[in-house]
Amino acid sequence: MKILILSAEVAPFAKAGGLADVCGSLPKALALLGHDVRVVMPAYGSIERAMHQGKWDIRPLSLTLEVPMGTGAEPAGVFEGKLPGTDVPIYFIAERNRFDRPFLYGYGDDAGRFSFFSRAALDLMIAALGWRPDVVHAHDWHAAPAILWLATAGQADGRYANIPTAYTIHNLRHQGTAPWSVLDYLGVRTQNLKEERFGEVNFMARGIFHATMINTVSPTYAREIMGWEGGNGLDALLRQRHFDVHGILNGLDDDEFDPATDRRLAATFSAEKLDQRFQNKRALQARFNLPQRDDVPLVGMVSRLDVQKGLDIAGHVFHLLMNGQAGEAQCIVLGGGEPEYENMLRHLAGYHRDKMIAYIGYEPDLAQLIYGGSDIFLMPSLFEPCGLGQMIAMRYGSVPIVRATGGLADTVRPGVTGFAFHYYSSDDCWHTLRNAIDIYRHDPDTWREIQCNGMKSDFSWRSSARAYQQLYEWAISRTRGW
Repeated sequence: MKILILSAEVAPFAKAGGLADVCGSLPKALALLGHDVRVVMPAYGSIERAMHQGKWDIRPLSLTLEVPMGTGAEPAGVFEGKLPGTDVPIYFIAERNRFDRPFLYGYGDDAGRFSFFSRAALDLMIAALGWRPDVVHAHDWHAAPAILWLATAGQADGRYANIPTAYTIHNLRHQGTAPWSVLDYLGVRTQNLKEERFGEVNFMARGIFHATMINTVSPTYAREIMGWEGGNGLDALLRQRHFDVHGILNGLDDDEFDPATDRRLAATFSAEKLDQRFQNKRALQARFNLPQRDDVPLVGMVSRLDVQKGLDIAGHVFHLLMNGQAGEAQCIVLGGGEPEYENMLRHLAGYHRDKMIAYIGYEPDLAQLIYGGSDIFLMPSLFEPCGLGQMIAMRYGSVPIVRATGGLADTVRPGVTGFAFHYYSSDDCWHTLRNAIDIYRHDPDTWREIQCNGMKSDFSWRSSARAYQQLYEWAISRTRGW
């Protein structure tokens, strides 16, 4: 199949979250299955600077797009490269006024920016390069304008008509709402959806409504978003299309995340050479001047600091842990986000300087050392569409403690590869953590078995890519009436 993937983020070129990891890894796995995969994303300022520095072997294409928006043609440049380590082409839509900004998102004109990107991506591949895909795969609300346009205005142009589409929901909370006038800019005439407020368009809802097939990034999350609590106002629309909504668990790039070869660690190791892992724990303790003790459990957390990630229940858990309610323990948290949670962690770490570290910000090499050196990895999420942290932790021998929601429930097997709690409360989280620490202290054979089970779990993209292949085949069959 010829597969066109549209995303606002693709690792390693631009990343704000797990969306980038998926769109950097899935195309590689699909290409290994024999498909012709091409990726398009915006050319943010950082990407243009990387091109001038010779990074990633990005080069400009000798063409200028005249993107046919509803308000008239608008110019855009194009860069071209390949996903690192592959022959998968990636194209970058370059328009400095829209994309050369300090951050990827968070601007008042985001809906217009990504409407332009979506329309430009289709114009580049199909009109300019003459490459008509068998399926267009759009990710999250930023690429949903492409789904909307293909299903409406695009049907009047033979080059675009009857192209099957797949739409992936990575996080239903972020829906891309904008004034109705953005549809004039996109060149679309349509009616309100009942999920849209008067005078407003909701691009997430539009992607769900217009896509041929829909998926989200774990089977449990696909079920959760059908209900009122998890549906974020779109549950009725999702239930209406429930036959077309599928849960496909995200994979993990097992070449990038391999403790046996990862140079970001102080010492490489494997399930067969697990004793070498202690060197990473000691290096992590030494970096932050914590006592270098193998017998004290070290709890790690690498997370965006916001309510979704369970920080409002984690504070009390850290308080109990640091006050010795489960015996001696150490804790290292890496992340940034909401000021109230950053301040909470700074306060706790400041009070327990010899036990707890709060590193506010993000440092990829430190994240890997936490995965490879912590004994326990905490993810008490309120909700989690998929989550990669728990999968990375298991692969690196850090035993995860998670709330049984979304992809966390689908990947962590309680008592086998980690521990899980169900009620979103500090008490339930604390009891689970305390039980895990008790096993760590008093039953090292069971603890080692749990570590090894997690390290040997297969979270590679191979099976996930085959599931996406099936999704595309269903979309093609639906469009062609097979």
